[in-house]
Amino acid sequence: MKNIAAAPPTRRRILKGTGALVAGIVAPALAGQRAARADYPDRPVKFVVANTPGGPSDIVGRIVTAALDQSTGKTFIVENRGGAGGNIGMEYVARSNPDGYTVLLATNAFSVNYGLYNQLPYDPYKDFVAVSELATTPNTFVVRAESPAKSIKDLVALARANPEKYNCATPPIGTTPQLLLELFKMRENLPKLADVVFKGGGDAIQALLTGTVELSVGSLGAALPHIKAGTFRCLAICGDSRWPELPAVPTMEEAGYNGFSIGTDMVLLAPAKTPPAEVKWLESATLKVLLTPEMKDKLFQAGFLVRPKGADAAWARVTKEITTFKQIIDQAGIAKL
Repeated sequence: MKNIAAAPPTRRRILKGTGALVAGIVAPALAGQRAARADYPDRPVKFVVANTPGGPSDIVGRIVTAALDQSTGKTFIVENRGGAGGNIGMEYVARSNPDGYTVLLATNAFSVNYGLYNQLPYDPYKDFVAVSELATTPNTFVVRAESPAKSIKDLVALARANPEKYNCATPPIGTTPQLLLELFKMRENLPKLADVVFKGGGDAIQALLTGTVELSVGSLGAALPHIKAGTFRCLAICGDSRWPELPAVPTMEEAGYNGFSIGTDMVLLAPAKTPPAEVKWLESATLKVLLTPEMKDKLFQAGFLVRPKGADAAWARVTKEITTFKQIIDQAGIAKL
């Protein structure tokens, strides 16, 4: 019988064999990646609040993370990184590993700072993607209960009569309360009403509690416990309507001030290159807890209205407000930083 020599391997056979080998190696790796994403999150997810504890974003962050813990069985934590008008915390998240484990719980300062600062250590358009809206709270003008000011008009008269005495605590430069105070000072010609700026809304409230300042402009969420306790008197609400639990407190418009219906809004943002699957998981999990009656009631009792809107709506509001607040800053003549 004639021996037949094995045919030499052709280039096509070599490539085919190599492809099979590569497929055999890559397929399990891809399967492993899919499995890893299916397990997301397998370690704590960090909500970075770009303010000190006690302010609106911190309050909402702690309520929402506790609900997410319970709903998902995963771990969510709040980390406060205040300073520089919120820019420290925002830059930290923008530069974080975009793996879905570090997200920013931002207020309107995210939109305001674009028009307020000459330079930012991040690009609000390119360095972030939206996850979801969370909640909103109207801003307030608040004094201590023993203050002789019973209304906004009283406050103006007192500040004019005692220009060296009256000052006001606000959260960081660039927050909506701080902008509202600047507008108020210009509207009423009160240049000596000093703005004492703090790293967060909680610090501003503490300054009013201790008598360091005569007035505080900040979120209802931060002030409400003290208003309910009778320690503070709310002179006016910066909203479209009166707050249900404070029916005797007028809105700023009712008090004669148009253009002051500006609240403090909370939104979740992630680093721009965070995988879409992780962003979607966070969006779905967050909206699920926000839509529960329990969450609506808990946030309302704390002075907030729930805002269960997804990533698209969140990003549309944030980017629209960048233009809106820039116009307000320019028209009011507020100096850039």
